[in-house]
Amino acid sequence: MPATQKVIIPATLIPGDGVGPEITEATLAVLDAIGAPFVWDRQVAGLGGVVACGDPLPPACVESIRHTRLALKGPLETPVAGGYRSSNVRLREEFKLYANLRPGKTIIPGGRYDNIDLVLVRENNEGLYMGYEHFIPIDGDPHAVGMSTGVNTRQGCRRICRFAFEYALRLGRKKVTVVHKANIMKALTGIFLETAREMYEADYKGRIVFEEIIVDACAMKLVMNPWQFDVLVTTNLFGDILSDEIAGLVGGLGMAPGANIGEDAAIFEAVHGSAPDIAGKGIANPTALLLAAAMMLDHVERSDLGDRVRTAVDQVLNIDQVRTGDLGGWASTKEYTAALVKRLSA
Repeated sequence: MPATQKVIIPATLIPGDGVGPEITEATLAVLDAIGAPFVWDRQVAGLGGVVACGDPLPPACVESIRHTRLALKGPLETPVAGGYRSSNVRLREEFKLYANLRPGKTIIPGGRYDNIDLVLVRENNEGLYMGYEHFIPIDGDPHAVGMSTGVNTRQGCRRICRFAFEYALRLGRKKVTVVHKANIMKALTGIFLETAREMYEADYKGRIVFEEIIVDACAMKLVMNPWQFDVLVTTNLFGDILSDEIAGLVGGLGMAPGANIGEDAAIFEAVHGSAPDIAGKGIANPTALLLAAAMMLDHVERSDLGDRVRTAVDQVLNIDQVRTGDLGGWASTKEYTAALVKRLSA
């Protein structure tokens, strides 16, 4: 291929609901400024999907991702009424996105916690989030008993643990900590801990440090001394909770990107909600989606461009002191975006 020929990468773009279109517009402006290789197929999902075609995950959106195998997604709102299931959960199931990657890294120094650099790897398809639930009626009360069944498989445990070990080694991390509750949930999370131990002994011993910790102790130690951790790997529900706790260490969900990765597709997202209360006001912080886009560039082996995005975010926040209101600043979404584009064009 001639050096002058630009490699283009088809990708699905789901702006999402609430502030989603605003932070997506900001992210696209930054990606355009660095000449990112993506060619976008725009799709709707969430509340937008319900309005457009009565489905929060329209078939056209699914087919687009099936074709591109790559997507950037804003926050999706799940309608409360109508019995709709979460579009995010459906996407993870549809494309077997078994690994949820949630990095937490300090960008703005000087807060209560500084120099944080953690990665949480969350199993994305099993555990208590599988949704095997039902009610048992008693004495006329249709919801007298609520039951939920969690399922972890050996295959699923091996897959996510291997992902965590390989990710840590590839990025030069020093330690993997498996988070569990095997002291009480001896089957459901016992199989997870048992699998992690076996894999470490067979394939990774001597190559990286391995630790294990009970989930409640982990939650406490993340508050008391988060610097003792490096890469954490855990089951679905624990990962959902701990990843938000880690986001709190670095400034909140507005600074938290996420990736959902499977063997045949990868979806990158801002993990915060749609924030309908500020939608359309021009004050949303697009940093989480920007950092997710940087992760997406890493995924397609354009870390050079991903690093440019991360560097521009750091410079605009800390040198130029251009920050949105949630970060203690005064800038609108467009002003913050303009500062990023200016940095990237310099």
